[in-house]
Amino acid sequence: MRILGIVLIVAGLISLALGGITWTENKKVVDIGPIQAERQEHHTLPLPPIFGGVAVAAGVILLVAAGRTKT
Repeated sequence: MRILGIVLIVAGLISLALGGITWTENKKVVDIGPIQAERQEHHTLPLPPIFGGVAVAAGVILLVAAGRTKT
């Protein structure tokens, strides 16, 4: 339970810091024998700040709950 709490806190902080997930995809436009042309497409998956806040709060709750059940 502690590991899941830590993962949620880290994921929430990254989400708050970056504001989303961005990746680049290469696509072939032309492929005629030795002639090839590619283009890069940039994609962004925006994550609302509420997602990061909820993830951090859930992680803290899991850490507190894990600490209480150990005693």
